[in-house]
Amino acid sequence: QVQLVESGGGLVQPGGSLTLSCAASRFMLDYYTIAWFRQAPGKEREGVSCISSDGSTNYADSVKGRFTISRDNTKNTVYLQMNSLKPEDTGVYKCNAAYYRYNYWGQGTQVTVTS
Repeated sequence: QVQLVESGGGLVQPGGSLTLSCAASRFMLDYYTIAWFRQAPGKEREGVSCISSDGSTNYADSVKGRFTISRDNTKNTVYLQMNSLKPEDTGVYKCNAAYYRYNYWGQGTQVTVTS
């Protein structure tokens, strides 16, 4: 079964760091654009960052300079390094893999930033 599995979420204090992972099984991420989305309670889902198959990246203004997306095709995994976390970064983070008509979502991982 094709799957994307996120991991690495947790509870962290403001200013702290977390690294999220998005691992694919039963398909190769090499040609896919991978995006991270997040959704906070009562808010709409928002795009956080994405990385294309050629390694080009984009970030939401709210996370620029704090988050870094990267991919390791040898491990079939995409990472989201999150530094200087703020309470407003709290939410369920999900990764999405897209390539033409193929589109997959993970189940999400919770990130909670609180003192």
